[in-house]
Amino acid sequence: MLRATRVFHSHDAAAPLDTVTLDHEARSKRRFRVTSDGGCDVMIDLPEAAHLAHGDRLEVDGGFIEVRAAPEPLLEIACADPLALARIAWHLGNRHTAAEITAAAIYVQPDHVLREMVRGLGAKTQDVMRPFDPEGGAYGGQRAHNHGDGHHHHGVGHNHSGGE
Repeated sequence: MLRATRVFHSHDAAAPLDTVTLDHEARSKRRFRVTSDGGCDVMIDLPEAAHLAHGDRLEVDGGFIEVRAAPEPLLEIACADPLALARIAWHLGNRHTAAEITAAAIYVQPDHVLREMVRGLGAKTQDVMRPFDPEGGAYGGQRAHNHGDGHHHHGVGHNHSGGE
């Protein structure tokens, strides 16, 4: 069994020994066992929680294993104009929903209540399969692909005033 204990957020020029394809939830865990894409047993045992981004390298004896972001079922939310999409983003944030925001769409994990809410606000939705890389949060989290600390501090020092 290979044991991975360090993450490198850079893309080493050397070819990796193997790859491991993980969904968003697995890429956010500190310690777990997985089978690599090449069929090897790998124990990921990091000293602290860190979000693993697509392309990160895990150090193992004799080299590195490259992390791949697995496509997963997501709800794509699109609007006719940027202002409408911004309003949708505000409503999703108000519900503390993990969301990946792009210039053309917002992606969230499938949820029928959210689907109906955003449709009621004028958005179009469709089910898609793609890697999920949500925003890291306003308190201590940079966007995962910017290699933030991966800690999600939702609610720390957060105060809703009025309206909720």
